[in-house]
Amino acid sequence: MDIKHYNQKPVRNAKFITAPNVLKAKVGVGGLSDMILDRAQKLLENHTEDFRPLAEIYIKQMKEGIDAAKNLGQPTASEEYIARILFPCVQLKANGGMFHYPLITRIAERFVQFMEVVEKLDEETLEIAAAFHTTIKIVVASQIKGDGGEQGESLVEELNGACMRYFEKHKDEIATKG
Repeated sequence: MDIKHYNQKPVRNAKFITAPNVLKAKVGVGGLSDMILDRAQKLLENHTEDFRPLAEIYIKQMKEGIDAAKNLGQPTASEEYIARILFPCVQLKANGGMFHYPLITRIAERFVQFMEVVEKLDEETLEIAAAFHTTIKIVVASQIKGDGGEQGESLVEELNGACMRYFEKHKDEIATKG
């Protein structure tokens, strides 16, 4: 079950903003030689930096965003609160693969797709956010590199299932707004 946006229409779009490349503008256009590309690929493949310290920063920020929304005590559609949860997860998604944690990338991508379609942060959406947060935290703490095998697939499927149950439960509300 890997259905983009859980069959829902996105409310917001988490996207990367590409800053102007000043160096490229000075140097001009053109490709890189195959030798340089091969060296860069080998560097990425043999990358030995520990992802955990960076991941823990984003995991903490994600938790702080969830807690801040919970502390409101009422549902909110505030893009500020949604962004406080979403931004660190986008960073985890972007960095997971580079540090040999494609399972983190996959989990984070599913969460980003969930957050792109939820209308508001309420008790249920925050519970789902907390489940994604906890899962990512466990994967990082356990140093589960690669796709996580059968257990990794099960984790992703359980998270997908929670999101699908949420949308099924609220389908009448969603239909009246859509």
